[in-house]
Amino acid sequence: MPHVTDTTRPFGRVLTAMVTPMTTDGAVDLEATVRLARHLVDAGNDGLVLSGTTGEASTTHAPEKAEIVQAVVEAVGDQAYVLAGAGSNDTAHAVRMAEQAAEAGAHGLLVVAPYYSRPSQAGVLAHFAAVADATDLPVMLYDVPGRTGVRLAPATIEAAAAHPRVVAMKDAAGDPYAAARAISRTGLAWYSGDDSLLLPLLAVGGVGIVGVATHVAAAQVAAAIRAWEAGDHAEALRVFLTIAPAIDAVNGAGFQAVAAKAALEISGYLPTRAVRLPLVAASDDELETIRAGLRAAGLLDIALR
Repeated sequence: MPHVTDTTRPFGRVLTAMVTPMTTDGAVDLEATVRLARHLVDAGNDGLVLSGTTGEASTTHAPEKAEIVQAVVEAVGDQAYVLAGAGSNDTAHAVRMAEQAAEAGAHGLLVVAPYYSRPSQAGVLAHFAAVADATDLPVMLYDVPGRTGVRLAPATIEAAAAHPRVVAMKDAAGDPYAAARAISRTGLAWYSGDDSLLLPLLAVGGVGIVGVATHVAAAQVAAAIRAWEAGDHAEALRVFLTIAPAIDAVNGAGFQAVAAKAALEISGYLPTRAVRLPLVAASDDELETIRAGLRAAGLLDIALR
């Protein structure tokens, strides 16, 4: 695991919510997974988040998740942080996922609010505590009400942050004002979970991103963050706007796993854009829209050199 030199960034600056490569018949492709992980780290990612939404966690199974974590840790675990999703609306299941991730060598956990069940804030907090208590791994919470149906209340975030292993938040709530208040009250390392809100969250105290467009634009995202931290906000905005077409391309329809795999196929980093039902792979028309976004961002020529 990379040496932690800055406790305000426990998992680095730029992380990708990595897709799970699959073969055309729907099997997890571990060889492609390892190749992609190495490419992403070489491209500028400090960390990789496995088995999240973009990794199709809801349709991959326990043995597959363990194999993915183990393979990626063996490939890049000495160069980048490897976090594993432990997300379920069944707390006992989420605990087992956390334990399994730890056994497979993960460096940290991503724990989302329970989805579909829409529990009370007390239930959400108890869920977080149970998962965080299950292992010795540091935990990044994940607030994504658009998918879970539950938004974390400020008091819930503050209470969760008191747990010694809760160190970070992936924020996809779309509310930089609330983020500013939560950062000041909790001291959690705040990561943008929405590519488009990276700069607003940096402006209120965020430290980095868990991105999707970073599959193809990690170097540019890292450059934007460095410019922001150096006080050159105009340069940060300039760099960020150059990749805006790619951000739109991989996020616009809301099917990030589908679009990210298509972008990686176009760029030559995945052999196929296959996904598992109920997701369906990008159509040829959608592929051309994504290709146009990558080209407009100047990323396609880079990938094919």
